[in-house]
Amino acid sequence: MEAIVAYDSAYGNTEQVAHAIGSALGSQKDVETLRVGDLTPERLSGISLLVVGCPTQKFSPTGATTRLLKSIPKDGLKGVKVAAFDTRFTEAEIEKVKVLAFLVRLFGYAAEPIADRLQKKGGELAVPPEAFYVTGTEGPLLEGELERAEDWAKQILAALS
Repeated sequence: MEAIVAYDSAYGNTEQVAHAIGSALGSQKDVETLRVGDLTPERLSGISLLVVGCPTQKFSPTGATTRLLKSIPKDGLKGVKVAAFDTRFTEAEIEKVKVLAFLVRLFGYAAEPIADRLQKKGGELAVPPEAFYVTGTEGPLLEGELERAEDWAKQILAALS
């Protein structure tokens, strides 16, 4: 196995994005797409790419995603390219609720902390963290987001070359 796309998903939206990324990567790599709870640090041995994503919940990665990231040993991703993504509301939706907009500016989203933690475990960021947008708490994804996920995966592949 060369690449893993690990995700957490509450309503299936992030799962759809993860599978779109995995499929696009799979055209060039041996890729496994699985839930973060099914990924153990031992399974990271021998991979060249790790992509991790989850919904933004309470301005942070989900608990299962955080547990996975904490379980990876220091330098456990040395020599591995990494990438991070999240699903979230659009900025236009967030701006409709002033207190929410304030809190987002203060605390942020999930993708950036995921990327930071992957790098702290020795991973080398292949591309900047990415956001994919949902229309409501339970979704669905905005039109065109799965195509954007495939395009982002192609950017990851280009960065690996």
